Amino acid sequence: MLYHIYVLIRLNDRMMNLGQIIDVKGIVEKRKEALKLKIDKLNDRNIVPKLAVILASFDEASKIYVGKKKRLCEEFKILQEEYIYDENVTEDELLNLIDKLNNDDTVDGILIQLPLFKHLDEKKILNYIKPTKDVDGFHPVNLGNLVAGSKGIVSCTPKGIITILEDIGEDIKGKNAVVIGRSVIVGKSIAHLLLNKDATVTICHSKTKNLEYYTKNADILVVAVGIPKFIKSDIIKEGSVVIDVGINRVDGKVVGDVDTEDVLEKVKYVTSVPGGVGITTVLSLIENVADVASLR
Repeated sequence: MLYHIYVLIRLNDRMMNLGQIIDVKGIVEKRKEALKLKIDKLNDRNIVPKLAVILASFDEASKIYVGKKKRLCEEFKILQEEYIYDENVTEDELLNLIDKLNNDDTVDGILIQLPLFKHLDEKKILNYIKPTKDVDGFHPVNLGNLVAGSKGIVSCTPKGIITILEDIGEDIKGKNAVVIGRSVIVGKSIAHLLLNKDATVTICHSKTKNLEYYTKNADILVVAVGIPKFIKSDIIKEGSVVIDVGINRVDGKVVGDVDTEDVLEKVKYVTSVPGGVGITTVLSLIENVADVASLR
């Protein structure tokens, strides 16, 4: 009898010490309400936001992602044009199309779905988009504004991460924030966003020595390395907030870069994969399109 009581007490203690998986879907639903009001006001001004999507890849994940964007555009009554190419497409064809879209006043946003076919120069094509229509926030002008702390279009995934942190009431100011991964799309961009929010930021990567030193001191840990369940409880700080940006396929299932179940006993908050950062990324794109449309 005493043994059973002891076990129950231990189980209760464990449950009390568990962190929370952030309800990102709930956050997105709240943001949707505000976004719908904004688009309604644009419609009252006879403005219907329009997004042009260019897909030049056979990548299955890209096709799925484009499908999600299309459904969200339909939900918010945003017009969408799709331009889908096979492997015979040339750079000149894409550049000519972008030039046409750049000069089309009815098109608010242009999105190049990455990756592109290997014979295409991604940087050259992305940089050809007019900065004011670059709703993915990858153009050097928009990245420069981010570094300078100036107003501009912010990359969708980093924007979504900040949305999550602010919604859960996490005070970013003065916190030790560690970002694992240094891609322009996620790592470098979220690092600058956190820095602009007055966090003390460290970027770690594949050449970082003694990674545990940094992760164990991170109040906020953003992980984007592309390694399934890379982050375990033994290398994170007690009471930290962990944001998992990873998308990996293991045995037919999608898993993140964080071992969610393992870290739950130690973190304050953690995002799940799927159902985490990914859905804020798509919403952030639609928000960017609406923001650009409002400047017409």
